[in-house]
Amino acid sequence: MFKRISTDTINTILIIGVILLIVEVVFFEGGLVFSLIFFGFMLYVGWKKYRKTWGKIFFWLGLIVLVFTVLSMIAVRFLIVAIIFLFVRDYYRTKKTPERITPEIIDQEIPDHTEPILKQKLFGNESTPNSYVWQDINIHGGFGDRVIDLSQTVLPKDEAVISIRHLVGNLVIYVPYDVEVSILHSSVFGRSAIFQYQKSKVLNQVVSYQTPGYSSQRPRVKIVTSLLSGNLEVKRI
Repeated sequence: MFKRISTDTINTILIIGVILLIVEVVFFEGGLVFSLIFFGFMLYVGWKKYRKTWGKIFFWLGLIVLVFTVLSMIAVRFLIVAIIFLFVRDYYRTKKTPERITPEIIDQEIPDHTEPILKQKLFGNESTPNSYVWQDINIHGGFGDRVIDLSQTVLPKDEAVISIRHLVGNLVIYVPYDVEVSILHSSVFGRSAIFQYQKSKVLNQVVSYQTPGYSSQRPRVKIVTSLLSGNLEVKRI
């Protein structure tokens, strides 16, 4: 089902769920966090001492109460309703336009500081400046899009490294034509498009790609990205 759902739809559902969870914890259920911690701890202790009778009691009591506590949360109820709605919608879509599955064959191989180029941001979009002195990029992100343009800098003679771990949002990386590239991308939900290779969906998968001259030619850049939900685009410029 998730292969037919757009990344933007999944991102919207996740963001609404997070907002509802924050609102519920802050304004409506002050004791919710305490209940989750207490019964989670009871579940853990019962699991560690499961061979004993009281351990079994702790484990099952903690598990049952924890499940009902989680299911009573507005955010969880919203996610359940959203999944049911998407499932029903996808079912009727497949009845009208059945999905055609064809084999996909892609020849790939696994393969003194100033201000940082990109900053650690939880929310919001961000892109590299119009021109900048190259620094290796190693950032964590929350929500929003990231754009990296390598044509606006001079890459080092050895190897440039881009490492991005992001929750929800799209990553777009522009690479000059004379730069060799190695890419390792993982995503739970999303799409990937690397140069001429298009992969419509990445569902809890790892995508790897390496240009033929990466191991012998310079300049070169190593790109390692990880997304919970979002698209990766790597383009020549």
